[in-house]
Amino acid sequence: MALIIQAPDENYSLENFHNTKLFIAGGITGCSDWQNKLIELLKDVPHLTVYNPRRDNFGDAGEKEMESQIVWEYEHLQKADIISFWFSKETLCPITLYELGLHGNYGNTVIGIDPEYKRKKDIEIQVKLAGRERPVVYSLENLASEIIKMIQSNREDLF
Repeated sequence: MALIIQAPDENYSLENFHNTKLFIAGGITGCSDWQNKLIELLKDVPHLTVYNPRRDNFGDAGEKEMESQIVWEYEHLQKADIISFWFSKETLCPITLYELGLHGNYGNTVIGIDPEYKRKKDIEIQVKLAGRERPVVYSLENLASEIIKMIQSNREDLF
């Protein structure tokens, strides 16, 4: 069963130490709670830790709380063995675009785009220009499948 760590929490345990770590990057503000839908699809994956940046109650966060959130996300993006990106249709996801620019050319990323995302074509073209071998997918179910494939591949490389 997957270990789910939600911002701003952390888990220092042997289980987490040995798990494959997945950061689920994507829109939070003004977006549906797609993170919990993806987690539901991944919850039974063994040896997996999911870093979920969506907080239950973030509402009117002050400057200190915003800084804490940004630092938490930055640190966990650095720790992640796999980073998945989901571009939901409700917003342009500017921070997610920035994170994709920082991390998207590495072999440890999986990209999913809602078919109604307004800048879908931009991402598709940029991904092709970067020569990515992994496909871009267009549903949370397919994103979960690609993540599972990558986890299995990574675990095989370890043993």
